[in-house]
Amino acid sequence: MPLPLTRIIQQLKREPSRTGSIVITMFGDAIVPRGGSVWLGTLLEFFEQLDIDASVVRTAMSRLTADGWFERNKIGRNSFYRLVQSGRQTFDIATKHIYGPPATDWTGRFELLLIGNGGDRDAAREALKNAGFGSPLPGVWVAPSGVPVPEEAAGAIRLEVSAEDDSGRRLLSESWPLDRTADAYLKFMKTFEPLHLWILSGERLTEADAFTARVLLIHHYRRVVLRDPLLPTSLLPSDWPGRAARALCGGTYRALLPASEQWLDRHATNENGPLPKPGAELGKRFGNP
Repeated sequence: MPLPLTRIIQQLKREPSRTGSIVITMFGDAIVPRGGSVWLGTLLEFFEQLDIDASVVRTAMSRLTADGWFERNKIGRNSFYRLVQSGRQTFDIATKHIYGPPATDWTGRFELLLIGNGGDRDAAREALKNAGFGSPLPGVWVAPSGVPVPEEAAGAIRLEVSAEDDSGRRLLSESWPLDRTADAYLKFMKTFEPLHLWILSGERLTEADAFTARVLLIHHYRRVVLRDPLLPTSLLPSDWPGRAARALCGGTYRALLPASEQWLDRHATNENGPLPKPGAELGKRFGNP
């Protein structure tokens, strides 16, 4: 395993356990494009690369299943996990947010959502955060007009406000902690630039290392970008690091994709055998507008 990847894994070990979050990343990035179901043994083989014990992975899968993320299909002694249908919209929104091109058709207006005190308020709040909405006040959520509203917040009162006046710009500044997001982007680049440069130097990763690097790359990037509203360029500082972070992530991802997909071809299975091939959309990730 190359030193830059070893250092990323060592850094991961110093953080609180994120096994469940890495599972979500792996499904969204690699399993959903190949049908959405995978054998537990495939997950265990991947996490062995991270030196995470099988019992920890099994516990994480049990919790995620109990929390409604996955359904388990047991055939003999083998367990297979599939993302539940109700979670597909959350994944679809996240996929567009992570891999899609930046918006270029902003209207100069913001979507304003008012969430009541109903029993589903917590679910709506989490879904809105993951969709890039900011919250200047409790129960009030805002995003650039045109951002998809998660199903969990479908019952919200929806308004539109302009960002052209002082009130709109104050709403903007109080809705998102852009300084904190900028710092997170800088940390992401500091973590993955050595790996990117190592790959650019002509070094080759094994299939297993490429897949591990790919999942960890998206795991770290999505933790930042899903909290980023992806505001229009005109509303961002000139030195905004989100642009450089996306370029770094996209370039590294495309370099890792062929070998990582070969690992899936050789090692990943579902109830019917090897996973099906992904669709053409996979190759379009991190493309230009």
